[in-house]
This record gives sequence, structure tokens and C-alpha cells, in this order.
Amino acid sequence: MLKIKNLHVKLEEEDKQILKGVNLSLEPGKVHAIMGPNGSGKSTLSYVLSGKDGYEVTEGSAQLEGVDILDMEAEERAAAGLFLAFQYPVEIPGVGNMTFLRTAVNAQRKLRGEEEMSAGEFLKVVRAKAEDLKIDADMLKRPVNVGFSGGEKKRNEILQMAMLEPKMCILDETDSGLDVDAMKLVAQGVNALRDDKRTFLVITHYQRLLDHIKPDVVHIMANGRIIKTGGPELALEVENNGYADLLEEIA
Repeated sequence: MLKIKNLHVKLEEEDKQILKGVNLSLEPGKVHAIMGPNGSGKSTLSYVLSGKDGYEVTEGSAQLEGVDILDMEAEERAAAGLFLAFQYPVEIPGVGNMTFLRTAVNAQRKLRGEEEMSAGEFLKVVRAKAEDLKIDADMLKRPVNVGFSGGEKKRNEILQMAMLEPKMCILDETDSGLDVDAMKLVAQGVNALRDDKRTFLVITHYQRLLDHIKPDVVHIMANGRIIKTGGPELALEVENNGYADLLEEIA
């Protein structure tokens, strides 16, 4: 689904290398988790893949289903099936949630040469998916994320993901700032979207999220590269022992 090869990335504004040769291969139907200490490059990887400004790729490639995405505009990557759920979803005053969702869905359909969703069809689908995620109908009428709690913002992003039906879903510290109940709801939404054609990359600091979104593969990232890969037991090892032993072992 997504193949990242020897990816080197620096900040555009200053000569600071953040990613220093990332290699990752993410298969369809799998959930991969990335853990690592602060400043290891986890969020930068998610931003670079989704097309955020401010970063310069100095070497390497990233292919989504065999097509290099690094020269694509952010909206082209989204239409190709890439989705990023942010650690801190932004508020968009003046833009209704329903308008935002329908515009996003139809913009992607148009770019792919598909027929746009009618208002009636969209309403039916969004209400059903919102109900599954326990999103109040009132939330759909409000401006995007304005006045939402942390949990509501995250659930709203999972609703966006459910409506857009991406192939490659990147979750950047989705558990950040959530209480246990909110995290369980978000995890249920993610798990409902798991299937053999969709891939997830879950970036997190904590094992607690991985108790609810069970990963197939766990990667440890440090100093701009992947230093170790294993099964779910690797996340438990980090939770119990921290990163110091791993970093020493690699050094």
C-alpha cells in the first residue's frame, strides 16, 4: 500500500535534518504503529506524507500503490486515498460541519472522475456513520470543531475518515488529550473501518491506545529513522522499560 524508501527530510526554513533515512513498507489490511521519544520525527513523517508545507525532501521516495506521492499536491494525495488525522484538529469558524464534509467528499470524487454525491444521499450516509460514532446530530450542524471538546474533535476526524473512505489512514497521536471513554470511542471508529484493503499507520506515545487498536506491526523511531520493528509485544516492552535500553542497544 505504502512504501517509503530511504526518506530524508529537512526543514525548509532552517538547515535542520529531521528524517534521516526512513524505510517502511505498509501492507494492505495491516495496522502499523510507530512509537518513539519526543523529537524522533514521528509527526514530521505524517506531515511529509500528507503534503504539509515547510519541509524539503532531500532524498528518498514514498509510493502509494506504486505511485510516488511526494511531487503531488496535498489534495491529489487525498484523492489518491491518503488521510491524516491530526494530533490537534483545527477549528474552522463559519464553515458548517455538513458543508465541509460534503465539499470534501465531492471534491475527491470529482478529482477521481466519479459522480458527485447528491444532498439526499450524503445526508443519509453521514447520519448513519455519525450514529455509529455516537456523534450527536447537533454536532453536524455546528461549525467545524468550534466549541468541540477534545474527544468530539477526534471523533469528528474519524467521521471525516469514515466519509472519505481512504485506503491509507495516518493517525498522528489521536489519543493525545483524550480520556479513556473518548479514546475507546475513537478506537471503535477506527476498528470499524479496518478491512483487508485499508492500511493504518498509528503514531502514538502510549501502549494504552494500542490496547484498543491492536497493531499487526510495531516500529520504534528515534533520531529520524526506524531503529527496531516487531510485533505488538514490542510496544509492551517500551511501555515497561522505556526507550533507553533500545537506544543503547542500537548505539
